[in-house]
Amino acid sequence: MLIPVVLYYLIFHFGAYPGLLMAFQDFRASRGLFGSTFVGFKHFKVIFGTSSFYTILGNTLTLNLMNLVIYFPAPIILAILLNEVRHNNFKRLSQSLMYLPHFFSWVVLGGMVIQILSPSKGIVNMIISSLSGGHTIYFMASKSWWRFVFVLSSIWKEVGWGTIIYLAAIAGIDSELYEAAAIDGANHFQQIFHVTLPGMATTIFIMLILRMGSVLNVGMEQIMMLQNAAVNEIADVIQTYTYRMGVQQGRYSMTTAIGIFQSVVGMILILTANWTSKKFTETSII
Repeated sequence: MLIPVVLYYLIFHFGAYPGLLMAFQDFRASRGLFGSTFVGFKHFKVIFGTSSFYTILGNTLTLNLMNLVIYFPAPIILAILLNEVRHNNFKRLSQSLMYLPHFFSWVVLGGMVIQILSPSKGIVNMIISSLSGGHTIYFMASKSWWRFVFVLSSIWKEVGWGTIIYLAAIAGIDSELYEAAAIDGANHFQQIFHVTLPGMATTIFIMLILRMGSVLNVGMEQIMMLQNAAVNEIADVIQTYTYRMGVQQGRYSMTTAIGIFQSVVGMILILTANWTSKKFTETSII
């Protein structure tokens, strides 16, 4: 059963390491990986000397920071709420409905988001119009609203699936702790803050550490579906920039250099978050 997984990592991860050499070459497909001219750090200098790259980097960090602040706590809160549901059939139905969006692609969900927020026929704007006397908001073309649409649509798609690991963490909490807290007079809210959250703390910190490694990665498919010309200035991220440079313009050396930059930053953030967590909470992945 492990063979397909091992082969996947050997071929598509470890097998791709020689390709990193392209970042230090003027790579030409006709010359091959070992026949292209070596240029050292030329492409890194071009990247860091381009003002537009810093704009794109800022967009990527902004979206990830918003995801970290708004999205990351969402599955934790939802898992706690689901744990408090005592009607098993309702609990199972709720979980199934919340898991469902995870299995749809962004091609489907992105189209739904655009239709729901449409200024003419979208249900959200129909409600806003009825309450404000005809006023509507073009969410997808508004620079002030687009980022929130991006984060909230991420929550809609993944929050249910993200609760699985936190529900497992809650299930591992000794029920006697709740009984002891109840005997001491703790109500449901006090039990959540003094029993449930401390019991989930290790899982929460580990997930946060792992999340830091992808701080420069934004869902390419989601961006491509929700992006439009009106918001390109704030929606253009490293992944879309890499797509343009690599796929559309064939600048493979440039995009490889960007990939190395992302990996190095991700590794530094993971190690820093891991060290911080280990120092202050004695929780770490290493």
